[in-house]
Amino acid sequence: MKKIVFLLLISAMGYAQADMVKFSGEIKNRNSDTIYIQGQNFKKAIPLNKKGVFSDSFAAPKGGYQLFDGTEYAQLILIPGFDLNMTMDAKQFDETITFAGKGAKENNLMAFITMESIKLETAMANPDQNAFNAAVAASTKATEAKLNDPELDAEVKAQVGSMVKQQNQQLAMMYTQSQNALKLNGTASPGFDYENHKGGKTKLSDFKGKYVYIDNWATWCGPCRAEIPHLQKVEEKYHGKNIEFVSISIDTKKDYEKWKTFVKDKKLGGVQLIADSDWSSEFMKAFGINSIPRFLLIGPDGKVVDADAPRPSSQELQQMLDKLVK
Repeated sequence: MKKIVFLLLISAMGYAQADMVKFSGEIKNRNSDTIYIQGQNFKKAIPLNKKGVFSDSFAAPKGGYQLFDGTEYAQLILIPGFDLNMTMDAKQFDETITFAGKGAKENNLMAFITMESIKLETAMANPDQNAFNAAVAASTKATEAKLNDPELDAEVKAQVGSMVKQQNQQLAMMYTQSQNALKLNGTASPGFDYENHKGGKTKLSDFKGKYVYIDNWATWCGPCRAEIPHLQKVEEKYHGKNIEFVSISIDTKKDYEKWKTFVKDKKLGGVQLIADSDWSSEFMKAFGINSIPRFLLIGPDGKVVDADAPRPSSQELQQMLDKLVK
């Protein structure tokens, strides 16, 4: 559940900025020549040399950030005065990322939580709920032990503890959702008849004879927006093949114009629809959709192939489509 951790990125904290943040390191098998550090109203590009070595110093408010290397994301905690050194092999991004120097404890904690989240993602595939609950309990215990380190920044400790609690609540909801989704696979898909951004209305049955990959999203959903560039690449790869890409917005009526403008300004591809009653739409309820983004794959015969399909950012999606779509 690495993506869940990103959803719960620590918010900026109060601070009196007196010092710069120093950030250096080395990335083996790098994915690009630049890494980016992103936060609330903050973005910093740091170039790497030919050996993957980098070093920079910059002002950054105390809080949570994302590090993006062109392919993968990691979480960072930055506090003025930190002097961090990071090492990592990009081929095993999450497994090898480690920190040394001032601020290492806070950032190694975030790396640990990411790896625990990935373990829980595997546990979610287990239909035995007792086994899943045991995995969550073991992960929670291990994380609490890390949080008991007296040298951790107190404010970071409090926010990370709250973040993990929220994550586990979300995991329980997603586990139930994914297990219910499995029961729909192979059954006739519920239909829809929704307004099309280009005009008129569109039904699921209009795509009979084709695979249909459905993105359920909303303009206000950050993780949904983060998937858009990946979705566009997938759309491009399978253009002209036996598949349609459909995006269904669950924006409320008050955000209708926002949806119209967003689709136009971002030049979104595929078939852009909006649900008739946001979360309460019959199609959403039929699939038990209570969190987004949520992706569905419907077969040419109108039956559900995967009621909880991989995200566009996952290589698993293209592996699946390569086997199905001609």
